[in-house]
Amino acid sequence: MRKIGLTGGIGAGKSAVAKLLVAHGAVLVDSDRIAREVVAPGTPGLAAVVAEFGSGVLGPDGALDRPALGAVVFADPERLAALNAIVHPLVRARSAELEAAAEPDAVVVHDVPLLAENGLQGLFDQVVVVDADEQVRLARLVELRGMAEQEARARMAAQATREQRLAVADLVVENNGTEAELAERVTALWQRLTSTAG
Repeated sequence: MRKIGLTGGIGAGKSAVAKLLVAHGAVLVDSDRIAREVVAPGTPGLAAVVAEFGSGVLGPDGALDRPALGAVVFADPERLAALNAIVHPLVRARSAELEAAAEPDAVVVHDVPLLAENGLQGLFDQVVVVDADEQVRLARLVELRGMAEQEARARMAAQATREQRLAVADLVVENNGTEAELAERVTALWQRLTSTAG
């Protein structure tokens, strides 16, 4: 089994790279998806979040109101750290379960948005960073995700700098161009990952 850490700043296209790697045969362990699962209604994770942040982070349906929580944590590093202290151990435990279920010769790609921020590079055989220029990322967040520019900039500022991410990278996938160009780069990346597997 080969364990790959995949990361990139918000808007860089990390999810697109993850999908392309899955199409090539990778087993994906998606930390964002798992982070949603561990705070689903009825979970101990959601109970812990409500105990920390209050019932104002719940929607009328009893599910986590992500925008409300985001408004609290992305503006305050201490509150973000409190949220991470609840969610990250739960995500790590579930990720380990999914990895253990993969075939012995699998390339397991861990999609980890905060890999650089949390110093997790040592957990993986290789780290792949999806990189895009700041203005490209900002435009994607505003145009494709419908974020206000101020919110997009705050989300970007809450993450590691580009230099910090690149410092932990073994391989970099540049994503300033078209989907077709990205697909070509990911095919080349897959060839590198599988040529060194084993």
